[in-house]
Amino acid sequence: MSKPVTVIDYGIGNLYSVTRALEVCGASVHLTENHERIENAERVVLPGVGAFADGMKGLARRAQADPIRRFIESGRPFLGICVGMQVLLEVGEEFGEHAGLGIFPGRVTPVPATGDDGKPHRIPHIGWNVLVPPTSRPNWDHSILAGLPADPAVYFVHSFAPEPAINDHRLADCYYDGRQICASVRAGNAYGCQFHPEKSGPIGLRILENFLRL
Repeated sequence: MSKPVTVIDYGIGNLYSVTRALEVCGASVHLTENHERIENAERVVLPGVGAFADGMKGLARRAQADPIRRFIESGRPFLGICVGMQVLLEVGEEFGEHAGLGIFPGRVTPVPATGDDGKPHRIPHIGWNVLVPPTSRPNWDHSILAGLPADPAVYFVHSFAPEPAINDHRLADCYYDGRQICASVRAGNAYGCQFHPEKSGPIGLRILENFLRL
């Protein structure tokens, strides 16, 4: 039986690829801007591409911010992807400081401009990178990353990344030329992925399937 998923349209999401990936995983996808439908959904995905400030403006124009907060407070499954994850934090630093939804204490900061050898590297961070558990979390049991094979590689396109203030909120990291970057966050049933599961092949589909099982 298909699992209903509400995908939020706030004028900034890569809606088609996210919707298609969820459908491949067996979801029945409902795309909406309506704040009442968001608040009453069974599970919600907030996609996103672009800048933090534009994401928050899109949510504000459609009166979606408070319904998202109330939905997450209810404990139902929520997944933010890329910018849709970044806006869950308190502050984003892209093009100045901008307030986020404040679900996760912390900030969204620039990806370091150099590797740990001090040499400049490409920004944005684009391409495949391997997820690793952070030091605060020995494994991914009972999360949307459960059951992944060793050294799971996923696809990134970003110039900014989350820095959670609470270590227990870090679900996964990756390393870019030796620089540690937070790749995923979690608090209860609220998840965020800096990478794009919908563009990450079988690994990404497995993550979305795990989300549908929550």
